[in-house]
Amino acid sequence: MSFTIYSALIPMAKHLLNNQSKILSKAASYAAENSIDPNSLLNARFAPDMFPLTRQVQMATDTVKKGAARLAAIDAPVFEDVETTIPELQERIVKTIAFLESIPESAFEGAETRALKIPLGPGLLVDFTGQNYLTQWVLPNFIFHTTTAYDLLRHQGVTLGKRDFLG
Repeated sequence: MSFTIYSALIPMAKHLLNNQSKILSKAASYAAENSIDPNSLLNARFAPDMFPLTRQVQMATDTVKKGAARLAAIDAPVFEDVETTIPELQERIVKTIAFLESIPESAFEGAETRALKIPLGPGLLVDFTGQNYLTQWVLPNFIFHTTTAYDLLRHQGVTLGKRDFLG
């Protein structure tokens, strides 16, 4: 099997998303066992200007679904950011994985050199090739948000280890 945009993104994203869902299950168990309001975990952040755990999960799923869609030259589904519970975040992860699984590998053919204009803020469009978009934006951002969600829960006392993140 050759190394492709599909092989670099889809299996890894599904793996980390599944692990993130398991980590969220551990967080729910931790909250129940320690009589902690799960909202305190979902609203955890490291700094006042940082997004909380809930938004980290939303951003991880948005990054990978939009990234995959752009690389496959298809439309991404829109998920409203309305999750307020651990099960709702896990359902968002399930929907993201289902979307990733729905994209045929053939849709990524030629994605390495595909010219993309990516909106990165109000009035800001950045030019990428597909390969650069994957390696300089999608993967780093996806891993950043999944790692931050893990770190926030670990910092809140949830018993997690590297194997929980890596699977």
